[in-house]
Amino acid sequence: MNFDAKSVSPQAVKSLAEEYYRSGFMCGESVAAAVFKSFGVENGEQLTAMASGMGAGIGKSGCLCGALNGGVIALGLFFGRTVPGDPSGKKCMALCHELHDWFRAASAKNATCCRVLTKGFDMSKGEHKVQCVALTGLCAGKTAEIICRELGIENTDSEPIEGLKEPFRP
Repeated sequence: MNFDAKSVSPQAVKSLAEEYYRSGFMCGESVAAAVFKSFGVENGEQLTAMASGMGAGIGKSGCLCGALNGGVIALGLFFGRTVPGDPSGKKCMALCHELHDWFRAASAKNATCCRVLTKGFDMSKGEHKVQCVALTGLCAGKTAEIICRELGIENTDSEPIEGLKEPFRP
């Protein structure tokens, strides 16, 4: 995989993901697109398509937040394996587990399930969008932090990506 980033601001990745969500991408696409663009991933626009089915908890099933799915896709691109038995798969799994656990705590609802995260919101009226924009940005920023740390890319931010202080309420 080719990318050209020497330094990255996870806060800027967070903001870009939020902008992508507001402009019409869904959560998973927004995270993937922001990470791929920020790290200068070759063919990042095409790779973002892998996350198109992740929105609304995997194609509107509500099972797993699409933002978290987008982060897992991004981590897989950077750290995943292409050959059976390659031990890098274990590292990728550990990093994805780290992101999962962080996201669950950062959501302020101790959840990763889209249905739990959006419970009580009228989805048809878009009541969930403020929360989903926030979680999308947070997940993209945290994913960028992990990639920077693991690949020795300069993280230009002085503060880490923090989770929500309290849950959004419908």
